[in-house]
Amino acid sequence: MQSKSWNRYLPIALFFAFLFAGLVAFFQSKPSPKNARIYKAVKQYSPYYLDKRFGGLTIKSKNDPEFKEKPTNLTLFEEFERLEREWAKTHLHIEGNSLLILDNNRSVKTKIPLQKADELEFLHRYYRI
Repeated sequence: MQSKSWNRYLPIALFFAFLFAGLVAFFQSKPSPKNARIYKAVKQYSPYYLDKRFGGLTIKSKNDPEFKEKPTNLTLFEEFERLEREWAKTHLHIEGNSLLILDNNRSVKTKIPLQKADELEFLHRYYRI
């Protein structure tokens, strides 16, 4: 009699376990929040982009046609952000209240004025510069 009462709750427990595991995976795979104005401006110069195809998302480079990374869906945005941060270490520089975007020769390509404190905070948090 004891085992029958547990068997009745097993499908419900499995449902909640799978629901919980799915929610954890969903929240882990979400991209970081971005400042729309700054990210859009920097994105034009970043060599990495997401290529959307029928087979899924792939990370590609504008500079190297051979570069192609196909991470899992769970780690896609984490890997993309890692590549952007790696690029930002040598190509983004904060000077006063401006963001300088540099080319490979370290000369200034463009200068973006920072208008709000949250834009500077975004640069520190997302690009870690």
